[in-house]
Amino acid sequence: LVAAFCLTTEFCALSSEDVLSKDAGECAICLEELQQGDTIARLPCLCIYHKGQVFLGGCIDEWFEVNRSCPEHPSD
Repeated sequence: LVAAFCLTTEFCALSSEDVLSKDAGECAICLEELQQGDTIARLPCLCIYHKGQVFLGGCIDEWFEVNRSCPEHPSD
C-alpha cells in the first residue's frame, strides 16, 4: 500500500486529475486496487483516489458530495 499523509488542516480540495503511471495499492473509498492506467484525483495532501470510474461515478467525487475532508485523514 502507498501511504500518504494529509498536510492540510482545512478542506482537502481536488488539485489535479491524472492517469496513474504504476499500481498504487488500494483505494481507501471503494477498496479496489489503484492500477496503472486508472484515472485518479490527487488531493493537496497527496492522497490519491479513483476519479471518473463509470461503475462508481468517481470515488472521490461521490465522497466529496457528503464529506469535506480527506477520506484517510478526517480529523485534519
